[in-house]
Amino acid sequence: MFSPSQEEHCAPNKEPVKYGELVVLGYNGSLPNGDRGRRKSRFALYKRPKANGVKASTVHVISTPQASKAISCKGQHSISYTLSRNQTVVVEYTHDKDTDMFQVGRSTESPIDFVVTDTISGSQNNDETQITQSTISRFACRIVCDRNAPYTARIFAAGFDSSKNIFLGEKAAKWKNPDGHMDGLTTNGVLVMHPKGGFTEESKPGVWREISVCGDVYTLRETRSAQQRGKLVENETNILQDGSLVDLCGATLLWRTADGLFHTPTQKHIEALRQEINAARPQCPVGLNTLAFPSINRKDVVEEKQPWAYLSCGHVHGYHNWGHRSDTEANERECPMCRTVGPYVPLWLGCEAGFYVDAGPPTYAFTPCGHVCSEKSAKYWSQIPLPHGTHAFHAACPFCATQLSGEHNCVKLIFQGPID
Repeated sequence: MFSPSQEEHCAPNKEPVKYGELVVLGYNGSLPNGDRGRRKSRFALYKRPKANGVKASTVHVISTPQASKAISCKGQHSISYTLSRNQTVVVEYTHDKDTDMFQVGRSTESPIDFVVTDTISGSQNNDETQITQSTISRFACRIVCDRNAPYTARIFAAGFDSSKNIFLGEKAAKWKNPDGHMDGLTTNGVLVMHPKGGFTEESKPGVWREISVCGDVYTLRETRSAQQRGKLVENETNILQDGSLVDLCGATLLWRTADGLFHTPTQKHIEALRQEINAARPQCPVGLNTLAFPSINRKDVVEEKQPWAYLSCGHVHGYHNWGHRSDTEANERECPMCRTVGPYVPLWLGCEAGFYVDAGPPTYAFTPCGHVCSEKSAKYWSQIPLPHGTHAFHAACPFCATQLSGEHNCVKLIFQGPID
């Protein structure tokens, strides 16, 4: 992957073309222990100095493993479809001067541009929380971008490994299409959802689909790794649009186009909103002490002036230790303002600008985690069903991946201004 600074050597007077960015859901601006190299929470795709895309060319039908090996050792990209012990179809791929290819997966080998690991929901996201067995494929998917305007980005299941091959073994779902070309699905699949109406406050969730190795669109399998493929959806494509979600079975990525990001608030904008809300000097209605959202760099440590909220009603307070209803429900508290009983949690500002659908003030909190963002952003994510496990879907906070709950999955915050 080339950073803009590397690319500027090739064209010193020209800004490198940005195709878009992938943002991993469940992280609030960076990985818990910091972004490192190809492992980070947000990955920008820039036009490469030289095209590295590939396109299908020669097809070989082979009856011996030796012959199959001979083709895959030619140093060319290829996809092998093992039909039986005695028959393998190998599709060779040749260089495509008009496209750039970017690969995503769990592997740290060099063909992977963006290393993605399983997202653990909630705040326990750190390296100590070991995933016993990852469900994300080592070479999960590839994104192919046209080098010429309008720089269309397409997604395909599976990525080429270090020997430039994709192998679909005997047990993988695979088939020959009516036009004669082979295709298949990866073990846990690559799911995509394009929102209806783009990534704006008016958008509605689209339908989750599965993308094949050759980029066709299918309805979902009965379970994530079932042998039987879904039905071909002929009127839909694998072209990513602003706000498209890509699920790799263990992590979900949001695709933002360069144009979409241009209209999205920046980190500076979110910091200005934080300062604005703090400048209004919101007060705890009981303790009358002034509350303040901590700075973006201190987004994990509960501070003394931190705002807390009752998530059933939205009343914002400072921290206090009363109002417990029972020992069994440790976090069920009674709001002193309106007597509503519900969770009482610290509020955290949502700092990942890529998740905002507008630049409105942070006035809504997700329930039950307490991440705060604009009203339209909160309402948008509250209605998006995200894949969970092998066949469940539920809405989750984009900043921490916690499953949402409560009547509307989010609540309007009620701040009290200073009395003076």
